[in-house]
Amino acid sequence: MKPLAYTKHASAVILARDLKPEWVEATARQPDWIQPDPADPLIELRFRSIAEYDNRIMRAACLENDLRILIITAFFDRNARKPK
Repeated sequence: MKPLAYTKHASAVILARDLKPEWVEATARQPDWIQPDPADPLIELRFRSIAEYDNRIMRAACLENDLRILIITAFFDRNARKPK
């Protein structure tokens, strides 16, 4: 399993938004769906429904390479809808 790494921004917003680390980790490692970031095709937007938080959708922007998964940011995305 690849290690996770966090940007300074990601670490700060996870604390500021009171996000549980296990929610962010699950979203990065086992997303319900993935979309490319429209601004940067190397970045993946990973989405996951969080049952413990009223099934709201968490979004984590991730940059994955052979060595690690870098989490750039994470937040609950009110506008996220799973593609059909």
